[in-house]
Amino acid sequence: MITMTERAVKEIRRIIADQSLPAQTALRVGVRGGGCSGFSYTLGFDDQIGEVDQVNEIEGVRVVCDPKSFLYLSGTQIDFEDNLMGRGFKFGNPNAAKTCGCGESFTVG
Repeated sequence: MITMTERAVKEIRRIIADQSLPAQTALRVGVRGGGCSGFSYTLGFDDQIGEVDQVNEIEGVRVVCDPKSFLYLSGTQIDFEDNLMGRGFKFGNPNAAKTCGCGESFTVG
C-alpha cells in the first residue's frame, strides 16, 4: 500500500481545487528508469484507472499505481514539505537501498 501524510493530502486537495480538476481525478504515482540513482519517482493526475492498477483512497484522495511501479513503491509514504530548504513532495520508500541527494531517484537492493 502507498500512504500519504496529512500534509500531502492537503496539498493534493489544494492542487485539484486550484486546477478545477474533475471529482474522479486520482493521484497517479509511479517510477520510471532514469535519474541519478536508477529510478525516478513520477506523480501526476489521472482520471483513467486500469483494471490492474493498485488503488487506495486516503481521506478522499484516490492514489493509483500501475502494477510494475507498485513492486518498487509498496510501503512508500508520500509527504509534502514547504520550508527554507524547498517545497515539494518527498518519498519515504522502504524498498530503496540508496537514494540520491535530491531525493527524487533511488536504487533497489
